[in-house]
Amino acid sequence: MVLAAGLGVRMRPLSETTPKPLIQVAGKALIDHVLDRLAEAGVETAVVNLHHRAEAIEAHLQARERPKIVISDEREELLDTGGAIVKALPHLRKMPFLLMNSDSLWLEGAAPNLPRLGRAFDDRRMDALLLLAPAAGAAGYQGRGDYAMDAEGGLRRRGEQEVAPFVYAGAAVLSPRLFDGAPAGAFRLTHLFDRAEAKGRLFGLRLEGVWMHVGSLEAVAAAEAAIRRAGA
Repeated sequence: MVLAAGLGVRMRPLSETTPKPLIQVAGKALIDHVLDRLAEAGVETAVVNLHHRAEAIEAHLQARERPKIVISDEREELLDTGGAIVKALPHLRKMPFLLMNSDSLWLEGAAPNLPRLGRAFDDRRMDALLLLAPAAGAAGYQGRGDYAMDAEGGLRRRGEQEVAPFVYAGAAVLSPRLFDGAPAGAFRLTHLFDRAEAKGRLFGLRLEGVWMHVGSLEAVAAAEAAIRRAGA
């Protein structure tokens, strides 16, 4: 599943006319960077949720052949990250699935990260496995991190006054079990990550390569500079 329904508030004024997933980085729409990476990893079908300027994104996606696109329509109500997945679960075949934000962007290291993520997921002990990038050195990122990770890959969310070494890179493998008893309507996915953490079932995998945060127009420029430096 690809989350593409957000309002792109931090990308204004550009996102007022161009939905964030269609904003270009290095000559390619953000969502195409994501979908191309999914296709390279062998993903055959991607569920994409839509809300803000949905018609423009839907029209753009019609040209794609791989992966096959299934639309989860949120035009009537924006459901946030958690509610969006609950709505889309009937399309996800009741098995662990890959989740990506439509602005998940990185330069690969020695081994492609999505296949690594899939291989590392253990449904017996995990409800969620998050791809995590080191906060230090991430292109365009100025935050204080999201998680600390222990030697076994178990995660602990950063406290309010803390600094954490890893930031969520916008890609994860999730079990449908994560959504058992989920709230109705709109809610944040982090609510369920916190619940999985409390059960000892939230894990992380360190990203190999360079993660690029594209949450603002300034960050887009930083991402393009990183791509140029890498010759990608």
